[in-house]
Amino acid sequence: MKKDIRIDPVENVFVAIVWEYNTIYKTNDWVAYLSNEKNVDLEMVLITSKGFDGERKTSEMRHKIAVLPALSAARIELLQKEVLELDNSFKVTFFENNKLFEKNFLLKKNTAKEAKVRMIPSLQKKGILLQ
Repeated sequence: MKKDIRIDPVENVFVAIVWEYNTIYKTNDWVAYLSNEKNVDLEMVLITSKGFDGERKTSEMRHKIAVLPALSAARIELLQKEVLELDNSFKVTFFENNKLFEKNFLLKKNTAKEAKVRMIPSLQKKGILLQ
């Protein structure tokens, strides 16, 4: 039965770690976004994220987006400084035209640095694009 399940590769969907100004606390923070650069909506988007490094690990966070419209993005979560000291995995699962897709995105530990940010055209924000 498992051999009959086929999950096609994901294209034009990305996780971005954005260096963003927080107007409430007047600080710059790292925030994870999911970007849909397809011309179709993504439905029932499920995202699980966790940090890990040897024996240390964070709780697994779960996020749901009912519909992520074509050519848009959604904020996933704030990434605290301590979490960025770990490898961070973002597992994204969604339906596109009633077909299931899944992809893992990995942010390596200590790679979220202000010096590495670049403009991400689809978000119009500066950050690091995970592919």
